[in-house]
Amino acid sequence: MKKSVIIICLAVSHLIAHGQPVTRVNILPGEKWYGAAVNEGEKMPFSEGYFLNLNADTKGNQAAPLLLSSKGRYVWSDNPFSFAVTENELVFSEFSDTVIVGSGGTDLEGAYLKASKMFFPPTGLMPDVLLFEKPQYNTWIELIYNQNQDDILKYAHDIIDNGFPPGVIMIDDNWAPAYGNFKFRKDRFPDAAAMVNELHSMGFKVMLWVCPFISPDSEVSRDLLKRKLVLMHNEGNSGMTWAEAKTPSIINWWNGYSMVMDFTNPDAVEWFTGQLNNMVTEYGLDGFKFDAGDPEYYPENSVSYIKITPNEHTELWGLFGLDYPLNEYRAMWKRGNEPIVERLRDKFHTWSDLRKLVPHITVASLLGYTFACPDMIGGGDYSSFISGAELDQELIVRSAQCHALMPMMQFSVAPWRVLDGEHLEAVKKAVETRQSFVPYIMRLASISAKTGEPIVRNMEYEFPHQGFEDCRDQFMLGDSILVAPMLEGGNSREVIFPAGSWKDKNDRINRGPVKKRFTVPLDELLWFKKN
Repeated sequence: MKKSVIIICLAVSHLIAHGQPVTRVNILPGEKWYGAAVNEGEKMPFSEGYFLNLNADTKGNQAAPLLLSSKGRYVWSDNPFSFAVTENELVFSEFSDTVIVGSGGTDLEGAYLKASKMFFPPTGLMPDVLLFEKPQYNTWIELIYNQNQDDILKYAHDIIDNGFPPGVIMIDDNWAPAYGNFKFRKDRFPDAAAMVNELHSMGFKVMLWVCPFISPDSEVSRDLLKRKLVLMHNEGNSGMTWAEAKTPSIINWWNGYSMVMDFTNPDAVEWFTGQLNNMVTEYGLDGFKFDAGDPEYYPENSVSYIKITPNEHTELWGLFGLDYPLNEYRAMWKRGNEPIVERLRDKFHTWSDLRKLVPHITVASLLGYTFACPDMIGGGDYSSFISGAELDQELIVRSAQCHALMPMMQFSVAPWRVLDGEHLEAVKKAVETRQSFVPYIMRLASISAKTGEPIVRNMEYEFPHQGFEDCRDQFMLGDSILVAPMLEGGNSREVIFPAGSWKDKNDRINRGPVKKRFTVPLDELLWFKKN
């Protein structure tokens, strides 16, 4: 990663010329607003009484200082803001940079494309194609903190032995002796390079979980502290400079207390990049899953080499992914239309969380995070799968079907372990459905890299002013495939067709606009092609 990239990233660009400065925006009759934070997607379009403060908070997922309107308007600021929704206005506060409002036409698509062109234009690049072409497999749910060589290889062999295609396999947390020690722990990985070689020979590419935290009281932490490559603490003096700081910030995160890297310091970037590249060389790794980096891990009482906002710290963490086409992030600030994979926040193994996948991933697309992965099939929150937890086999099947026609699909819990024969075959059929759509998905991904157009689209985005503003249970894959997954238990659901002619997989025609109820067997995913 070049130091100049960081300097550019930290530069403040005032874009008043592209819109009018505002603190309030009148809501037009019938106008609906979306955006800001992916993990708030089920609350969109925003209703009266909604409030969100983006300062030091991305809601545990991707976010951007952007709002988009069904009437073609957008709101943008280079830095975070708070906003409240009243009956007639959007009211902005707690901002450190100009908040502007502009217009891109008369609909949601126009607003997005204009904002994208101005503030996060596409790069023409995309992540590694294997992330789209085949299912991904993450070892988290099966092994949790017991990541080890034998069980990872068994998981990989079981994937193939049970008829699933090899793809990207991700080794998750607790592979190292300590955070900041970039070596596989020998007690669990006696020959990590041989493990990676075997995975490669089976047709997998290998990603490894990493984070920006450093275990305190270690040889590595003492060296990094001496060189001041970690975030420092102001010891109660809000005016303390970086040169004066002596004590490290100790951050409380989900795995305890750690130091955190300060990527405003070019030497810290160089050190961390060196560690990752050494692992690529020593073990043959293909890429990395970049976890954490959330703004809350850069608190107000900390001191960095260059003073920036907590959100900008998150943005700097996102820059590492540009060096590795095989990458994945959960937390992100800005960086829309970059060749970075964005995974939805861990979902619980519940129908209510399954219903969040569609609104969350379509909002991700509206913020420029089009290369998105909808969490892990069946849910990525490990507490749902610990010993004794009761699993819903139907939910896992419907989750796999919902993933199938999204940009990516990722397994973690092993379906062959937790499902009976009928449900396992239904999941494998969902994978087959996806594989039949891969050429179309790859074409959409290639177009998105060049134009910024979303792969997965909100119904209102594709069919403006036809009554889809509040539709959260169906979506468009590109401009021609309507997808209506089962998001509740049972075997039937209603589909709302836009104007036009829609053909199902058996070439039966549905003419819209119309609402129709369909019976949906366990092994079926409803999708329709615009005729």
